[in-house]
Amino acid sequence: MKLILKLITGILVGILLGFFAPDAIIRVLLTVKLLGGQLIGFTIPLIILFYITSGIASLPKNSGSLLGKTVVLSYGSTIIAGSLAFLVASLVIAGLPEPAAAASDASEKLASYINLEIPPLFGVMTALATAFLFGLGISITNSTQLKALAEEGRGVIDLLLAKVIIPLLPFYIAGVFAEMSAEGTVFTTLKTFGVVLALAIFMHWVWIMIQYTITGLAVGHSPVKLIKNMLPAYFTAIGTMSSAATIPVTLRQTKANGVDDSIANFTIPLCATIHLSGSTITLVTCSTAVMALSQHIAIPSLMDMLPFIMMLGITMIAAPGAPGGAVMAALGLMASMLGFGEAELALMIALYMAQDSFGTACNITGDGAISLWVNKFAKRQPETESAPQIQEES
Repeated sequence: MKLILKLITGILVGILLGFFAPDAIIRVLLTVKLLGGQLIGFTIPLIILFYITSGIASLPKNSGSLLGKTVVLSYGSTIIAGSLAFLVASLVIAGLPEPAAAASDASEKLASYINLEIPPLFGVMTALATAFLFGLGISITNSTQLKALAEEGRGVIDLLLAKVIIPLLPFYIAGVFAEMSAEGTVFTTLKTFGVVLALAIFMHWVWIMIQYTITGLAVGHSPVKLIKNMLPAYFTAIGTMSSAATIPVTLRQTKANGVDDSIANFTIPLCATIHLSGSTITLVTCSTAVMALSQHIAIPSLMDMLPFIMMLGITMIAAPGAPGGAVMAALGLMASMLGFGEAELALMIALYMAQDSFGTACNITGDGAISLWVNKFAKRQPETESAPQIQEES
C-alpha cells in the first residue's frame, strides 16, 4: 500500500512539475525516466528466463492426472478471463474521447541529460524458448545443479526488483507524467485511467461470480455461500498484494468450502503460481486502454489479441510474490507482441500497480474454485491415485 501511495505521489508531482517547473528540473526527471526505462528493458528477459525456468522446474513430480487437470483448469480460467476482459474493454474504451494530440512541441525541446542505451543480453522470445527448454529439461532430468542455478538467478532478480527497480518506479512514473504534462495530453490520460481502473475491478468481481456460479452448480453447493467463505482470503490478498503471502488464509477458507485437506494442500500453493485470471484481466484491460491512448497503436481484434493473452498465461508463471511482479514479467510481451514503447510500458506499470491488490485478490479467490473442481475429479478416481503432497509456503 505504501508503494501505491508513492506511485500516486509520483504521478501528481510529475504533473505539477511538468506544468510549472523550470526546464532543468524536467530534464532531471526525463533523465531518471530514461535510465529507469533502460534498466527495466535490460531486466525483462532475465525475469522471463529465471522465473519461468524456476517455475516449471518446481512443479510437483509424479502427481498423476490431478496435476494435469489443475494446470488445464487454471490456464483455461486465465485465457477465458482475459478474452472476456478484452471484449468488454474494447467496447467500453471505444466510447471514450479520442486521445489528445500534443498541444506543443515542449517535449521536443527538452531531453534527458544523459543518452545511455543498455541493450538486453537477448530478446524476449529467446528468453521464453530458453526458459521452457531448461525448465522442462530440469523437470525431466531432475538436475539439482541447474535447478539451484535457476533459483539463485531468480533470487538475484528478486533482489534487483525489490531494492532498485520497484523503489525507482515513483521517480520513473513522475518523469513520464511530467513529459505528458509538457505535451498537454495528461488530462485525457488521467480520465482514461479512472475508467480503466473501475472497469478492471468490476470485471474481477464479475469473473469471481461466474467462476463460483458454475462451480457451485457443478458441486451442488450455494455459490453465495462459497464466495462468502472465501471473503477472508479476498480481503487478506488486498492487504498483502501477494498470492504467496495469502496462501495460509486461502488454504483455510478453501477447506471450509468442503475441499479435502490433501487436495487443498496440493492445489492452493500450485494455483498461487499458475492461476492468474485476475492479473490477466487487469493486464488485458490496461493494455487495451494504453493502445487507445497511443497515437500509433490500433486496438486489434480478439483473434489478433488471443496469442498475447495465451502467452500472458504462461509468462506470468511463478511471477514474484512482490507487488507488481506480474506486470514486470509481462512487459516483454507487450513490447514484442503489441508494439509498446517506453511510454506505453510506463503507463502499464502505473495502471497495473494502482490496482495490483484487487487483481491478486481475484487470483486467490478463483484458486478456491479450481480446488473445488479438482476435489470433484479426485472423488471419481480410484483410491490408489491420491493427491500429491507439496510443502506449504510459510
